[in-house]
Amino acid sequence: MSLFKEIYAKDELPYDKFMRLGPDCLSDAELLAIMLRTGTRERTPIELGRDVLKLAGEGMGLLGLYHFDIRELMQIPGIGEVKAVQLLCIAEIAKRTSNMQARPDLTFDKPETVAAYYMERMRHRDTEQLLLVLLDAKRHIVNESVLSTGTFNSTLISPRDICIRAMRYEASYIVILHNHPSGDPTPSRQDVLVTQKIKEVSDLVEIPLLDHIIIGDNRYTSFIQKGLL
Repeated sequence: MSLFKEIYAKDELPYDKFMRLGPDCLSDAELLAIMLRTGTRERTPIELGRDVLKLAGEGMGLLGLYHFDIRELMQIPGIGEVKAVQLLCIAEIAKRTSNMQARPDLTFDKPETVAAYYMERMRHRDTEQLLLVLLDAKRHIVNESVLSTGTFNSTLISPRDICIRAMRYEASYIVILHNHPSGDPTPSRQDVLVTQKIKEVSDLVEIPLLDHIIIGDNRYTSFIQKGLL
């Protein structure tokens, strides 16, 4: 019997359990163990998986991976750079899959719906990111793209390019979002000025700017709700 088998003598190997029962029967720690593949002399893969979940906090499960970066994950003994990258890729795949599954039935007719959909993706970023979301006549997503990363600055944002992109995808409406790494979603004067410029051009091409939503730390500001549009 191999050392790996001996370690798991009392507990079935996650891989073997997967093959016998399927993924639905695996715990979060067992799923992580399969992805991590190897452990250390002191920790088995499943124990490393449990350490990751413990770091995330009680009740968070795999969603806790959203809250960490590579450096934080590497603080766990046995998690090096490669394993940290693997874990963050798992979180990203899960997030994108969830978003894609939600899209067909998702209607962006309320600011809270838009904010809830993008909250976890944007609130943990340590730099500002501006996202353009294009909607069809029923307010379903037809396209989304990152317009800028690093700063919300009028010199980096072209209202004309936004509208050209909207026309290319035959969009009926425009929504823009960006995050405030400080956690405070209060609009700055620059935020208001840039939004006004985008609205002026979008009105000219008859593809209305429905809203500009600023994502903070688990809270948001909607320009339409604040009467700024």
